[in-house]
Amino acid sequence: MRAPADEEPADLLRRVAAGRPGAWADLIGRYGSLVRARTAAYRLQEADALDVTQTTWLRLAENLDRIHTPDHLAGWLAAVAAHECQRVVRQRTRIVLAETVSPPASEWDPGPEQAAVDGDVRRAVAGAIATLPPLRRALLAALFAEDHRSYAEIADDLGVPIGSLGPTRARMLTILRRTLAASGIAA
Repeated sequence: MRAPADEEPADLLRRVAAGRPGAWADLIGRYGSLVRARTAAYRLQEADALDVTQTTWLRLAENLDRIHTPDHLAGWLAAVAAHECQRVVRQRTRIVLAETVSPPASEWDPGPEQAAVDGDVRRAVAGAIATLPPLRRALLAALFAEDHRSYAEIADDLGVPIGSLGPTRARMLTILRRTLAASGIAA
């Protein structure tokens, strides 16, 4: 029995995780063209594209219990397929002989799926940072600013002991990691 096209991704993933007959076929039927389109964008050789596709499904099987927001499954699959394509391209680039090296390819242009996933991640990170107390937000902004100030300058600006910056930074990153994991963004 085939799943209806309007079956919720969470229900489909539950069927796959439970090992129900036909569940993987339904999942691949629903998202297979998305994965193939992502690999096609990299113009891989047929064998490499098939390897990327297979590895993408393997990554999903390995991470079924870690998919916290099934509604983002399409973006997750697109991102995994893109990362696998990039890995294949990097490997292929490493084994090319010097005489056959071509000019570097232009920057990778993310598609709409990747842009959506990136937007979700940016919003989740901004929301997690917003939950921090004001002094910790200021410390986080100072530590990760592009001007790369020293710990002494940051401690002086914020009026905190220099020895507290490292431990406070570690605690903040742990809190952010947990917050993002709870929202399904980070592992």
